[in-house]
Amino acid sequence: MAVQISPSILSADFARLAEAAAMVPNADWLHVDVMDNHFVPNLTFGLPVVESLLKATSTPLDCHLMIDDPDRWAPAYAEAGAGSVTIHVEAARAPVRTLRQIRAAGARAGLALNPATAVEPYEDLLGEIDMLLLMTVEPGFGGQRFLDIVLPKIRRARALLDGRGGQVWLQVDGGVSDETIERCAAAGADVFVAGSAVYGAEDPARAIDRLRATAEKV
Repeated sequence: MAVQISPSILSADFARLAEAAAMVPNADWLHVDVMDNHFVPNLTFGLPVVESLLKATSTPLDCHLMIDDPDRWAPAYAEAGAGSVTIHVEAARAPVRTLRQIRAAGARAGLALNPATAVEPYEDLLGEIDMLLLMTVEPGFGGQRFLDIVLPKIRRARALLDGRGGQVWLQVDGGVSDETIERCAAAGADVFVAGSAVYGAEDPARAIDRLRATAEKV
């Protein structure tokens, strides 16, 4: 599958999100980390910010819900117009129903796993999703160091997805940079969330081009 780069606005200036979106016209997605200070120890964006950002950019929004009770809230993000909505297996109580509601509202449905969560117990859910997200840091904060221990899980997930026809995207989120993206791509990831590596760069658009080129070497 083609390499896709999803820069995370968690690393952008919160007071200038529309400008941050405009800085990366070559991005495939804009990654929006929705955090509620319950599921993770941080508070970021909510649905009103997503609704406003949708009016400010034509780049599809990749909404990653790091929240308690995603079964209640996730469909609203899809209904608002997000292109992709991802929920965490650790928080969802009715994942099949919620994933189907996300799809029914017109968005791609994603399932996220924390670093210590094995992928194999959720193999039966792979037919319900469009994207599998593997966290490569503990969720909650940007700028963390990439966890190499997740690389074997990326490889196992890639094998599981390929065994089902390979139609599900495999996203990695956390510590993705010029130094780590090639390892992630070699392990089988094809969608890459990059925060500091993009918005911490002098030229965010050029940083995306560089990341994409590095991943495409594999």
